[in-house]
Amino acid sequence: MEALKLPAIDYGALSPMLILFGFACLGVLVEALTPRRSRHAVQLGLSFVAIIASFVAVIVEHNTQKITIGGAVAVDGPTLFLQGAILALGAVSLMLIGERSMEKGGAFVSQAAVTVGSQKDLRQAGEQPGATEVYPLTLFALGGMLLFVSANDLLTMFVALEVFSLPLYLLCALARRRRLLSQEAALKYFLLGSYASAFFLFGVALIYGFSGGISLGAVHDAVANPQRSEVLLYAGLAMVAIGLLFKAALAPFHVWTPDVYQGAPTPITALMAACTKVAAFGALLRVLYVSFEGVRWDFQPVLGVIAVLTMLVGAVLAVTQTDMKRLLAYSSVANAGYLLVGVLALNEQGLSSTMFYLVAYGFSVLAAFGIITLVRDADGEATHLSRWAGLGRKSPLFAGTFTFILLAFAGIPLTSGFTAKFAVFGAAVEGGQTWLVIFGVISSMLLAFPYLRVVVLLWLSEPGETTPTVSIPGFLTSAALTIGVIATFALGVVPAPLIDLTRDAAQFVR
Repeated sequence: MEALKLPAIDYGALSPMLILFGFACLGVLVEALTPRRSRHAVQLGLSFVAIIASFVAVIVEHNTQKITIGGAVAVDGPTLFLQGAILALGAVSLMLIGERSMEKGGAFVSQAAVTVGSQKDLRQAGEQPGATEVYPLTLFALGGMLLFVSANDLLTMFVALEVFSLPLYLLCALARRRRLLSQEAALKYFLLGSYASAFFLFGVALIYGFSGGISLGAVHDAVANPQRSEVLLYAGLAMVAIGLLFKAALAPFHVWTPDVYQGAPTPITALMAACTKVAAFGALLRVLYVSFEGVRWDFQPVLGVIAVLTMLVGAVLAVTQTDMKRLLAYSSVANAGYLLVGVLALNEQGLSSTMFYLVAYGFSVLAAFGIITLVRDADGEATHLSRWAGLGRKSPLFAGTFTFILLAFAGIPLTSGFTAKFAVFGAAVEGGQTWLVIFGVISSMLLAFPYLRVVVLLWLSEPGETTPTVSIPGFLTSAALTIGVIATFALGVVPAPLIDLTRDAAQFVR
């Protein structure tokens, strides 16, 4: 009897993911076996070592172009670039997650099972160290994101989607303060995310019925030479797209975003705004560019309408917000629309400009949420806009930094926001999607209003009696802010090195 032949596995190509998953499992053992008082330092150190080692593995594999594990994982230019981006942004997010100096115990609850409002809950909020389970959960989420952007078949993509989503659902519920709001956000995210995952999986089943396979290459071949009813193809593509558009926070699948961004601990909000967006658009790029390029004329107008709706919804609703985290949530929705404009260029320039935009926006939004963690009163973070009035007079350095980040979001020249928008809009024009660029410019003008309103509030309003203080950032938060601001400025002034890197990486392997 012939022995079963297993598919060849290139462990070097898989090493970035294996390292993160291995260290995440080690972190679980640390939780079980080490004293509580020493866990924070150990877990934080292990997490940084894991991310650095994984990033080094990505660099080592930078010339790899192959499909491994029997076609389940593709390691190519976009995979390695997006994995590097997730790890770099994840490292900065980890700095915000690991900060403990501004509030004793940090941003996370000590024991998630403690009843909200009880005496034990009040004691843990003021005295006890925060949960250290956040570190292995973060590593699991980042590892799932690395697998998500490299998945070469739809079932592997679904597994990766669940691997990085489930830790995020838990992390959203672990806020030290405003715990009911945090738990509500986590429940909304979990329920809506479950529906989106179900749509994705049902879409995979329909596409399998159409193509007879689940690998992206098999779907591409079936699209080029259809043998079965195309109703299965279009219904499956629509359902898979719903799952991906949900994770990317594109309208009308964005409704979870403001509530989750507001309720989750701010470092976790930063992680989702930066890294989850990279993972979601990385998977969307691979699915559309590799599998469904043959029906581009069918899905391009539909997704174009979704891009326009997303940009307008994000811009208009951002104007009405009175909470800083919700404002940035709708800003994130609008930016997802700009990213989709780059995706729909469906050319090499569109691929490279979208990857550039993901990195540029990621560093800027991490800096923005890092600043939000500094504005505090006795009850924790003060996120209502009225509380920020006059902060420019009390802390000019803080206000100047935040103003610079807001101008980057608005797309002002000499910032990464301008360069990124110019890149995706240029790619869209080259790809024949000028109508999307027109709506993009209009929505950018609308979106500038809430940013400028905050700038006016910071500098031209009088501080009130309830105006909070700006905390002195700890080392980790200072490092995160410094990296975010430098990246935002550098990618606006000298973007050529990163643009060249994205162009060199803009080639999928089939």
